[in-house]
Amino acid sequence: MKVRIFFSLVFALAATLPFAFAQTVGTNPVSGGVLKFNIPTEPVNLNSGINTTMFIGEVASKVQEGLISFDADLKPVPALATKWEVSPDGKTVAFDLRKGVKWHDGRDFTAADVEFTLKEVWQKLHPFGKSAFGNVTKVDVPNPHRIVLTLSAPAPYLLNYINSYGAPVLPKHLYEGTDIVNNPYNVKPVGTGPFVFKEWVKGSHIRLEKNPNYWQKGQPYLDGVLVRFIPDVSARVVALQSGEIDVVVGNALPVTSLHQFQDKSRYSINPIDGNYLATIAFAQFNVREKPLNDKRVRQALAHAIDQNALLKVVYLGYGKIATGPVPSSVTKYYTPDTRQYAFDLKRAAALLDEAGYKAGANGKRFRLRLVHDGAAGSPLSTRTAEFIKQAWAKVGVEVELQAPDFATLLRQVFTDQDYDVLVSSMHRLPDPTLGVQRIFWTQNIRKGVPWTNGSGYSNPKLDAIMEQAAREPDEVKRKAQIKEWQQIVQEDVPILELIEPVWITVATARFKKRALQGDGLFSSWADAWLEPK
Repeated sequence: MKVRIFFSLVFALAATLPFAFAQTVGTNPVSGGVLKFNIPTEPVNLNSGINTTMFIGEVASKVQEGLISFDADLKPVPALATKWEVSPDGKTVAFDLRKGVKWHDGRDFTAADVEFTLKEVWQKLHPFGKSAFGNVTKVDVPNPHRIVLTLSAPAPYLLNYINSYGAPVLPKHLYEGTDIVNNPYNVKPVGTGPFVFKEWVKGSHIRLEKNPNYWQKGQPYLDGVLVRFIPDVSARVVALQSGEIDVVVGNALPVTSLHQFQDKSRYSINPIDGNYLATIAFAQFNVREKPLNDKRVRQALAHAIDQNALLKVVYLGYGKIATGPVPSSVTKYYTPDTRQYAFDLKRAAALLDEAGYKAGANGKRFRLRLVHDGAAGSPLSTRTAEFIKQAWAKVGVEVELQAPDFATLLRQVFTDQDYDVLVSSMHRLPDPTLGVQRIFWTQNIRKGVPWTNGSGYSNPKLDAIMEQAAREPDEVKRKAQIKEWQQIVQEDVPILELIEPVWITVATARFKKRALQGDGLFSSWADAWLEPK
């Protein structure tokens, strides 16, 4: 019943979108063929355990696996773990691991691999690690196929973040005793997944081949996967139309081009692959320096943006206006009862005056450097940045747009902290302790770690509330705590939440899967195939 209800909601959503939703599910798999898909920018490595950038996860998830996956209803389903148990007090979580699984180099997969990855990667190096795995104080391995976690306090969010994107398991025998961040297997991964890494030709492609020893008998159906790097937006459109590629994931096609793929006999448009991510597009302020260390300035800049126009003009209606740090899709914890910044240029100007930044004779107040990830293949970020530049000019704020390559952007924002505003998007995930706390928590100001607290915002009162919510077993109390933290950050606005985008996957009609997934952007594609031409 839940699945039927979910799909009713999916089709209801699809009816409100500008273009039709097309089904990608099939029932008669065909073996053979190489699936070609595109990511808009070349990843820096293929290890989501140390870098959660989407481009990495979209590729690495075909090679590496997590303990679970998610079905279309966002319910956890077995992957490397066949079942799991949570004690009544929430302080013990046990996993039974799949037997007969081999790493791609022929070694046995065991609980020792999970224990090592949890202690040395997830807890120490993962951008979400302090939030997601901080309560794990002890790991027991009673036998090679069972692992038991002891927690200092309940972690109701834990099962929401142990899929291939959130917590890929790494081979202990290839990582133990090494510099994990610079381990050579980060760029030539050895996993347990349906596809084996074969080559990475810089500037061109990554090639994966069928794993003949995959634990899921009869899968994968495909002979291989070819990942093409196509940074030019127009070239991606042409490549899909010409059959040069079969699938474009993660909004890599501009919404302005979707009308070209309405023919259901030739293409499918899938809007649910990214539901697990619960993403919000945002403008992040570097609050360490003037003028953005004054919340009145940040509030003024919020008032100067017309979110309704942004959704209509830039997103063409593919999404919803964000009202706070928890997206509306996370219905269990979302609240609209937060401070909102209605489009009001007069109020914006008054707040800037009050903060001491009055307009000069030329109408200018100050200048900001706005960094965005448009060069990394996000046309929405480019257009959003341009929209913001025009909006803030109306209140006397000059904006210099910068679109560095992705590696430079990550270094500039999260290592050098040399920026004023970042326009991008972040995934808030099914539980706020996982995807939201990391952005505002003082302990997550971690220089050099991407997608942590890059704004430099610190609020001890908020820290205490978030930390309490992370270990609160009473769900009613926990919801109240998470509501309060939404209200605090919306008042302080270190991050201006803009739009809840819809993640669109566009494919040729030949592309089929046995089932849709709520985390389909990070599907292993073990169950995918290409219909004959």
